[in-house]
Parts: sequence; structure tokens; C-alpha cells
Amino acid sequence: MRVGLLILTMLGLLGPMEAQAEISNDVVRIGVLTDLSSVYAGNTGPGSVEAARMAIEDFGGKVLGRPVELISADHQNKPDVGTALARRWFDEQKVDAIVDVPVSSIALAVQNLARDRNKILLVSGAGSSEITNSACSPTGFQWTYDSYAHSKVVADAIARRGLKSWFFITADYAFGKALEQDATAELRKIGAKVLGSVRHPLNTSDFSSFILQAQSSRAEVVVLANGGEDTANAIKQADEFGLLQGGQTIAALQSDAVDIRSMGLKTAKGLLLAVAWYWDLNDKTREFSARFQQRRGAKPGYIHAGVYSAVTHYLKAIQAAGSDDAKVVATYMKSTPINDMFATNGHLRDDGRMVHDMYLMRVKKPEESKSDWDVFSLVDTVPAELAFRPLNESKCPLLAR
Repeated sequence: MRVGLLILTMLGLLGPMEAQAEISNDVVRIGVLTDLSSVYAGNTGPGSVEAARMAIEDFGGKVLGRPVELISADHQNKPDVGTALARRWFDEQKVDAIVDVPVSSIALAVQNLARDRNKILLVSGAGSSEITNSACSPTGFQWTYDSYAHSKVVADAIARRGLKSWFFITADYAFGKALEQDATAELRKIGAKVLGSVRHPLNTSDFSSFILQAQSSRAEVVVLANGGEDTANAIKQADEFGLLQGGQTIAALQSDAVDIRSMGLKTAKGLLLAVAWYWDLNDKTREFSARFQQRRGAKPGYIHAGVYSAVTHYLKAIQAAGSDDAKVVATYMKSTPINDMFATNGHLRDDGRMVHDMYLMRVKKPEESKSDWDVFSLVDTVPAELAFRPLNESKCPLLAR
């Protein structure tokens, strides 16, 4: 009888543990929703898909004994296309989490869908700070950077050089507007003046009229509130128009090593910019980047690194929670610090913002570079608590007041 009772007791203990190990549809399915063919394909796109694949492989390809599957699609930088893809993934293909999502208007729409369907969203590519501000979600996370952090790091650094008048060349969509708005707020705090702005369509090939307006403003700093190939094209054409030779300074609010290598050090030399991560920061970043380059033929940018980190943390949370239920997983994600090749002592706040150190970089002169991807010199490390919007300034409705 004692043996029988012992067996029943053990079964009773095991039962709840097995019940907790719940994986919907017996598979964890992750979708990389990204730009595979246009202006952000270099910073995100195929590299983001590869970074997610590496994270899954490094985790062992399974979680709680169930396979982890990866799918991807091109949202074509169109909110209607991106939203339709996300809806089909959630409703028909039983995708558990969507990752990357460059273009803030698409990320904001997909975040609403993910909230309604109790799914996870891991944003690496989109940068509007509204994603974790007034539009925050209990199952949405912004991992890599945002418009507040980039604007603050760059504005503070350039203002310290005594430059007080600014003019914006801004991409005419949610992210560009967020960059301009956040940078303007920071400039007002430090006593700088915004002399004007002009907005350009996404994926613009001709910046001549916008650069001429910036020149005629006589602003000391011309701010590029855009990203990807738009930033690269604007810098190239500003060089052709002699903007720097005329005494003005260019500030890029969103750019990375992929863009700088594309435009060349001769064109971009001396440019100050904020980055969330760089391949040559330390041994961990170099090791990951070497593996990535073997697979892709290029070094990763910080958005790619953010995808890898976010997917890894998500899988660890499923393993710890014994479930892929989004709300349960989100709780575990927020309770666990992030220490990996992307961040040291990073953590997820209740608004969904992953806070970590940011880096102020200067683009090297051609003669300073030692290799093909050696494009940045580290100027300053900005601690997480100074780089990102403080919670007492947040409009996130999830925060207890």
C-alpha cells in the first residue's frame, strides 16, 4: 500500500509539470517580417532571417522537446501588406511570434494584431519610440534601438561641440517623424534651435532639392532623420553638393556599419552617429560576427544582432515557463536579464523597452581603417539609464502610476 501511495504521489507531482509544458500545435513557429527587397534590405532583410536562423540553431532547434520553425516574408515597406501577412500568419499559419519588422507604421499595426491575438512581437528593425510609449503592449517588445535613444545620443554629442542651429531632412513616415520629434524635444532641452525641416518620400533617389534647402537654411547641423539607403544616398549627395565644405555638419540619426560600408569612408568620414551594437566591440561580438559573415558574406549590423538576441531570449523564456502562451512567456522575459553578445545587463521594462548601453561612434578616415569592415571608432558609451526615455516620462498605459 505504501508503494502504491508513493507512486500515486509521484504521478500527482509529475502531472502538473507535464501539463505546464504546453506548446500550441506541438511547434513553436517564428516569423521574420522584414524588408527583403528595398531600402532597408541591407540593414534588416536577409540578414535578419539569417540571424533568427542562427539563434534557433544555437538553441538546438527545439524547445521543450518541440521543433522550432522559421518562416519569413517581405512586407515591401507597405503597412497594408505587412498587416495582411501578420494576420494570415497568426490566424492561419499559427505563428507564435513575429520578429524584426522594419518600418514603424507596420510595426505599430502588427503590435495591435499581436496584442489582440495573444502573440509575441519582437521588434528589432522599427525605431519609433511610440512602440513602447503610448502604443505599448503587454506582449510587444522593442529590442534594439529607438528614435528617442538615437536622437538623444547624437544631439547631446553634437551640442557639446557648440553647434546650436539645426535643420532636418526627414523621411515622411512614422519613424522619420518620430526621429524629428524626439530630436527636437532634446534640442529644446539643451537650448538649440531648429531652423526648419523638409520631408522626403521613402526610398528617394534624388535628394538634391532637400539638400539645397538645408544649405540655404544656413543651419550649423543638417540632421538626416531617415535610415537605410535613404541615409546613404543623402550623405553621398550632400558630399557632391559640397555641404561639408561649406561649413555645415551632417548628423545621421539612424545608420550602421552596413550603410557606412556602402557609401564608403571617403564620403562618410568624421560622421557622428549612435549605434546599439557594433561587430568589433569585444570578443563575443567578434565571434558572432565571424560566424554570421561565413554564412552571409558580410558583417552583421546592429538590427541583425538584435534579432539574434531577441529570438534567443524568447526561446529561453518558453523553456523556463513550460509554455508558449504569450502572456506567460512575456512575464518570464521581463523577469530575466539579458547577458549575451548583444547586451550586458540588459533588461526588459514593463513598457516593453529593452534597455541597454548605446554607443556614440565616429566614422573613420580611410587611412585609419585596418580592414574592409573597420568603419567606426568608439567615442563614448552611453549607459542605458541615460540613453532611453525614463519611465517617469512615459505615456505607456501599462505602467502603474
